[in-house]
Amino acid sequence: MSDLSTLSSLSSALSTTVAAVAPSLVSVHSHRLRASGFVRKSGLIVTADEALADEGDVTIVFADGTTRPAGMAGRDHTTDIALLRFDGGAAAPVKLSGEVPALGSLAVIAAADQGTPVAALAMVSKSAGPWRSLRGGDIDARIELDTRLRHSSEGGLVLDAAGHAIGMAVRGPRRTLVIPAATIERVASKLETHGRIARGYLGAGLQPVRLDDGLGAMIMSLDKSGPAAAAGLRQGDVITALNKEPFRGMRAMMRELGPDSVGAVVEVAALRAGEPVQFALSIGERPA
Repeated sequence: MSDLSTLSSLSSALSTTVAAVAPSLVSVHSHRLRASGFVRKSGLIVTADEALADEGDVTIVFADGTTRPAGMAGRDHTTDIALLRFDGGAAAPVKLSGEVPALGSLAVIAAADQGTPVAALAMVSKSAGPWRSLRGGDIDARIELDTRLRHSSEGGLVLDAAGHAIGMAVRGPRRTLVIPAATIERVASKLETHGRIARGYLGAGLQPVRLDDGLGAMIMSLDKSGPAAAAGLRQGDVITALNKEPFRGMRAMMRELGPDSVGAVVEVAALRAGEPVQFALSIGERPA
C-alpha cells in the first residue's frame, strides 16, 4: 500500500507542477509549422528558432484560447533561441532557474499543442558542462533528456523535479536537448535590446579545398569593403590557418566567429599562387 501511496504522491506532484506553468505556455504557429513557447516577460515570448518559418506571419495561441499576432523581436540560430513580441495579454511570465539537473534525475517537458497544455516525463540522460553548437553558439550546460520530442513541443519549458523551469526543450539528433536558463537569459536579453547577436565577419566567400598536407579555404568571392580585403587578402588565396591553428573545415571556422570574436585581430596564414603569405585581419561584425 505504501508503494501505491508513493506513486500517487508523485503523480499528484507532477500534475501540480505542470498546472503551475500552464498559463504561461503558448502555441506558436508560423507558415505550416507548429511549436511551443513561453512568456518571458510582458509582451515577449521565447521559442525555438529552428521551429519557426523563415518568413511569414506568426500567431501565438494562449492556454485560454486567445489568439494574437506576434512579430519577430530577434532570433539567434546558433543557440536556437527566438524572441517574439506581442501586444496585450496578461499571461504570467515564467521565472527561469539557473539550476543544472543531476544525471538520472526526473524532468518534465511542459508545452502546448493548439493552445492546449501538454506534458511529457523524461530522465536526464546527460548533464555536463558548457559546449558549443555546430553553428557556433555557446551553450552554458549540456543537458539531454531520454525522450523524443514531438514537433509541436519544441520550444516548450523543461522543469526539474522541484518544479523549477530550467530551460527550453529543442530537438536534437535522436534526443531532446535542453537550452539552459543561463543561455536563454543571456541571449534573450541581447535580442530584446539589439534584435540580433553579433557574429564575426571575414568578408569572404570560402570554399574548402584539399591540400597536400591538409585542408584549406579558397577565397571564391570578396567583399571589397570587408575585413579580408582590408587585410590584403585576394580572391584565389587559400587560407590555411588562423592564429597558427590549421583550417579544419567550415563548421570549425564558423564556431570561431562567435560574438567575442568581433574586433579581434587574427593572424591569417594563406597560400597565394602556391607561396605562403601572412596577414593581420581585424574581424568585423556580420551585417544584419
